[in-house]
This record gives sequence, structure tokens and C-alpha cells, in this order.
Amino acid sequence: MVGLSEGEKHFIRGGIAQDLRTDGRRRLQFRAISVETGVIPQANGSARVRLGATEVIATVKAELGKPSILHPDKGKVSIFVDCSPTAAPMFEGRGSEEFSAELCVALQRCLLGGKSGAGAAIDLSSLIVVDGKVCWDLYIDGLVVSSDGNLLDALAAAIKVALSDTGIPKVNVSLSATTDEEPEVNVSDEEFLQFDTSSVPVIVTLTKVGKHYIVDATSEEESQMSSAVSVSVNRHGQIRGLTKRGGAGLDPSVIFDMISVAKHLLKRLSREEGEQRRGPVVAAACGGAAMRLDGDIRGARCEEAFGAVALAAPPLPSRCCRTWVRLISD
Repeated sequence: MVGLSEGEKHFIRGGIAQDLRTDGRRRLQFRAISVETGVIPQANGSARVRLGATEVIATVKAELGKPSILHPDKGKVSIFVDCSPTAAPMFEGRGSEEFSAELCVALQRCLLGGKSGAGAAIDLSSLIVVDGKVCWDLYIDGLVVSSDGNLLDALAAAIKVALSDTGIPKVNVSLSATTDEEPEVNVSDEEFLQFDTSSVPVIVTLTKVGKHYIVDATSEEESQMSSAVSVSVNRHGQIRGLTKRGGAGLDPSVIFDMISVAKHLLKRLSREEGEQRRGPVVAAACGGAAMRLDGDIRGARCEEAFGAVALAAPPLPSRCCRTWVRLISD
């Protein structure tokens, strides 16, 4: 927990109410983001994401295993999150375990769907080598290196980039084995298949402070929140998961407004940058570009939350947030 004086708390809340946050951003404005791939050579795929002072690393390790009896036609994916004790004072000792578990559950809900695999953003059937006998097991590990808020969004972005960096070794299966025997498989050291991340979503968290919502909250801003809603959206604008934090209740209409805001933020960036992309963008910064709303989001609650200025904001500059667009479009 961030220790703040009453004056600092009032300054944070007052700035958000006036659409001018303590670091100079507007309510719907992300910090600069940078992405780096291949940071862990021993992994099949890896990525480092920096979102302001928040830094996370995601790795993907692929190993051959056996499908479960309940789902013989699907591979398996496991997600683990670890918060470094040096990332924040709250993570010292055993303080990180509960928060790591919370992040892990939220990521599993967004990426893996239900227990049956229904709604999973990762196509588990693509991990099958031989039905009922051999499959790929993916182990996704997230590490929080430093924390200054908005960890869930940063981890989701790092996982998506790490998956896009993942090469699955090509497997040749011997056809000589009978149905009762374990098949003989040969794993190639030279040929790899690119992992499909087209359905993997990114996450946008909207944090409520006072009467207003903000994106990409810092640790100080999160300490003043009453609630937060994290929405995972894929490139088609489909909702893949929803997570709420904080003790304050939310009216269903407010939740729908927040979902609409998250979808519009991602669609807007994708539309503005779609014609500007030139090849892969694996490291860029959004340069403090503002993310604002069009006037087509209506409703008194939404206007109260974001203000009339945001609802009537001009189009986004075409140079903004190429990295986010890369995450959405892949």
C-alpha cells in the first residue's frame, strides 16, 4: 500500500476530477510503453514490457506432454505469476503471494476461458500432436520486475508479445506404432511453427477514482480507487474476459459503459494506425499520445465519468501508440 498524506490524496483526486493527473496525463491517456522480445534465450518465447515505471517479463516454455483424459483433443496451458520482492515494498516477505494469485486468476480467466476450455483465447486444439497421446504443454510465466501500477494490463501485453515470439518445434510422428503403443516422435531443432496470437486479447483496466475513470493508473492512483474493471478485448472487438477489483459495488449500466470505453479505446487506436503500420513493430513508445472518446458514446453516467471534453475530443494523432496497435492487430 502506498503511504500518502491527506494533502497528496486530495491532490490526486482533485487532479483526476479536472482531467489533469499528477504526471500530466489526461484521464484516458496511457504512459509511454516499450516492448522488447527475445529477452530470455532459453525460453521458446519471451518479452519485456515497460509501462512507465512498471516493468514485467513474460516467458513461454513448450514441452511435450500427454493430454488429459477429459480433453484428449486439446493441449494444456499453465499461467504463473511471480512478483519480485524488490518490485514494491508490498511484495516483501509473503506479501506477494496473494497478489500474484489474483493476477494469475485474472490472466487465466482472460486467456484460458472456462474449465472445459470454452471461450479460450488460446486455441488448445492447435497444441495437439497425436490425439489422446501427445500434446504440447505451454508454461507461461510472468515476472513483475518493478511495480508502479497497472500490472494486469502490462502482464497481458507481455504475454501476447511473448506468444507471438514463440516458436513451436516441428514434430514428426512415426506411423509404425500401433494404437496401444506410445507413438515415436522426433522434435526438430531447426524447424519451428509460429504460434497463432490472432485471438489473444489485450487488457484495458479502467480505475474509478471519485466520480471518474482513468486508464493506466499508477500505484498512487490505485491507492485512491474505489473499484476497477479490467476488460480483455481481442482484435475483433470481442470481450474475452472481465475482472472487477475493489470493494465498492458498480451499477450494471456503469459496467457496460466501462466495457464500451475499453472497446472504443482499442478500436480507435487500431483504426488510426491501421494504415500506418510498416512491418513488425516490437519496440516503440506511445509518446504520451492521448486516447480520447468519440461523441458516439452516450449516456449521463458516461459523461459524468469522463467529462464533456473527452466525449467531444478530436481524432487521435496518427502517430500514437503503435505498440498497442501491434498488440491488438496480431
